[in-house]
Amino acid sequence: MIIGYARVSTEEQHLDAQIAALKEAGAERIFADKISGSKRKRLELDRMLEQLRRGDVVLVTKYDRLARSLTALLEIVAHIEATEVGFRSLAEDIDTTTPAGRLVFHVFASIAQFERERIRERTMEGLEAARKKGRVGGRPPALSKDQKAEVLRLKGEGRAMKDIAALFKVSLATVKRV
Repeated sequence: MIIGYARVSTEEQHLDAQIAALKEAGAERIFADKISGSKRKRLELDRMLEQLRRGDVVLVTKYDRLARSLTALLEIVAHIEATEVGFRSLAEDIDTTTPAGRLVFHVFASIAQFERERIRERTMEGLEAARKKGRVGGRPPALSKDQKAEVLRLKGEGRAMKDIAALFKVSLATVKRV
């Protein structure tokens, strides 16, 4: 069975064009969500994945309808393939039901993995260069060195940590870390 999946990000958007294209391409059943693709928990996507049977084909108009990130797409397609189901994307002309289509998809996935690793390397190199220049990334500390000393002094006097947190307008966890 060819099973279509359509998604738009907001309630105001329409699924009509995707549903028409999926039907024209042979989808016999269509699941549709109106939710951001960055959300992993999607009611209709999860229902579709639960109902897949060996030999089915999941069909989307564009792969970003199934997932916004390539990592998420690879994860979902791996689940689909584990149940011996094919995957087709009309816009990208990906079809894992054929040997050539599987090759194209896996080359695509390998390139994406390579790019993720290169981004990580460049990020680490940039952070190291910034550290050598004396810059430190991340959020600024909630308490200065003097404030931390005052927290310790107050705690030593027996003040309750939640009172200290309120005094400095920080979370209890911040005081506990000091």
